[in-house]
Amino acid sequence: MRKIIVLSFVSLDGVMQAPGGPREDPSGGFQYGGWTVPYFDEFLGQVMTEQMDNRRFDLLLGRKTFEIFAAYWPSQESPINTAAKYVVSNTLAQHAWQKSVFIGGDVAGALRTLKQADGPELQVHGSATLIQTLLKHDLVDEFWLKIFPVALGAGKRLFGAGTLPGAFALSGSKVSPSGVIVASYTRAGEVRAGSF
Repeated sequence: MRKIIVLSFVSLDGVMQAPGGPREDPSGGFQYGGWTVPYFDEFLGQVMTEQMDNRRFDLLLGRKTFEIFAAYWPSQESPINTAAKYVVSNTLAQHAWQKSVFIGGDVAGALRTLKQADGPELQVHGSATLIQTLLKHDLVDEFWLKIFPVALGAGKRLFGAGTLPGAFALSGSKVSPSGVIVASYTRAGEVRAGSF
């Protein structure tokens, strides 16, 4: 069985929108594009290398993130180019980028089937709308978060309306010199309530 792992840059108040720059927000309505850049250092570069370059994975992406990736990565040397790219879209059905597979229609059903197949982990990068679908259908097995020491007040949030309640266990954490918390969480059953 394959795991779906969400890798996300997130602010302290849960915003994940346009972390790398204004071009990541095609609507142009988000004024803080690039909010991670002042905190990105060698430490975070090493974390990304560990999570992407030193392991086998395929990608699971929403259409907008796929288009951003497809404009950059094919001309780079990266394991992203050899990974299968599963793209959730109702408007895009083909692309020249090698190993691109498009998923439309019953997305939740298709992703459940994909998880049951043999293959490497499925990494989700960006893809805010897709992540909401995954959360609504309880399809996320792990979160690999980079939590930045900023509050943005507005923007697309990692956990939006429709997120199903679920418990997670911390499986690893460290802190960068610039104060970014790198934390990994695995699915750990249902939420348990109690009182003090």
